[in-house]
Amino acid sequence: MRRSRTWSVFISIRRTKPPDKALVFSVDEKSQIQALDRTQPGLPMKKGRAGTMTHDYKRNGTTTLFAALNVATGHVIGQCMKRHRHQEWLKFLGAIDRNTPTGLALHLIADNYATHKHPKVKAWLKRHPLSVSGKAPHTANLPSANTRRAT
Repeated sequence: MRRSRTWSVFISIRRTKPPDKALVFSVDEKSQIQALDRTQPGLPMKKGRAGTMTHDYKRNGTTTLFAALNVATGHVIGQCMKRHRHQEWLKFLGAIDRNTPTGLALHLIADNYATHKHPKVKAWLKRHPLSVSGKAPHTANLPSANTRRAT
């Protein structure tokens, strides 16, 4: 039930025109992405044979992906950072601010993750022309690109 209510927020924004002189972004982060590298290069594809790759890999640590999707155009602002704290969230908000035209209000739709509610983040939002227009419920699950729907 909550999934459909949360998803309807995105659908309604997509169907209707965003507010005048404003951009609407859906923002989120994905932490603990493993940075893997194969130990040897794969063999190239040849006629009658698929490309190959080794079975073993080398771990290069983890990274966190921060992303902001412009719901009207589909444009994505993304950034990878080593950690997942309010400091990195503030850096990402600054990146959104720098990569959008001045003079437009920014409406951000974010989840209720603790880094988004940190006092320093709240203070930054008060000093900048960003307005957080909505927060998804704690238990909301939005459909992802790899979610299969029953037919």
